[in-house]
Amino acid sequence: MSEPGAAVPVPGDYKSDVKPVWCPGCGDFGVLNAMAKAMARMGLRPEEIAVVSGIGCSSRIPAYTACYGLHGVHGRALPTATGLKIARPDLTVIVTGGDGDGYSIGGNHFLHACRRNVDLTYIVMDNRVYGMTKGQPSPTTETHWSSKLAPQGTGLSEFHPMAIALASGANFIARGFTGDPNGLADLIVQGVRTPGFSFIEVLSPCITFRPEQKEWKKLVRPAMLAATDDTAQAARQIFTDDGMNLGVLFAGARPAYQPPIGSGRRSTQELEARFAL
Repeated sequence: MSEPGAAVPVPGDYKSDVKPVWCPGCGDFGVLNAMAKAMARMGLRPEEIAVVSGIGCSSRIPAYTACYGLHGVHGRALPTATGLKIARPDLTVIVTGGDGDGYSIGGNHFLHACRRNVDLTYIVMDNRVYGMTKGQPSPTTETHWSSKLAPQGTGLSEFHPMAIALASGANFIARGFTGDPNGLADLIVQGVRTPGFSFIEVLSPCITFRPEQKEWKKLVRPAMLAATDDTAQAARQIFTDDGMNLGVLFAGARPAYQPPIGSGRRSTQELEARFAL
């Protein structure tokens, strides 16, 4: 936290001098702004925060912040962040990624990060397309979305991240929209402050490859129902949702997983002795 008497932090304190290279109009600009607003509201110093990502347009975010950052390999942001948080529980660890990185090659890690319930906040920018590799369908692409790379659509059912997160044990589940960075900042603050694994799905339009997503700003709305800690009620809300309701869906009370630091340390000689024949 900021020291007593220190200047009140502002969002600009958390941004680096590196200029984002996203396409004009990309929703990920809104996520970067929302993250900076959230960090300022929490009064955290940049060196108290680590931002971890994988591969993709959205995963560039660590370079655009003034915090500790790691731009890792494809789909492996969550296990990397898990190890970091367990080793350094004093750090606020935020993980960023997209629907391809998080739900395709990283899908198995997503399930188990929810299950382990380590105190992380995972922000996934979902544009329902692979933007960096020029417009292929992603796990969340609608079944019948037609493109040059998938004429007439894929014919495959969409991945349902919020349902998977709930079933796998995430302690906080919410949905935000990049067109509302203040509202998204509120969700990030709540996610960080909720112990355990927090998952925030962010509708982040890719107007380059999916220009029809400009209409999302007319379709999103605050959720009519309040957040719940009842998994059955949350499940009913998820499966009657059209994907455009914003806000907190589920806020649980499961304790975060954090093993004692240093309790399992052994010398090399002790480890060798255990395996001696």
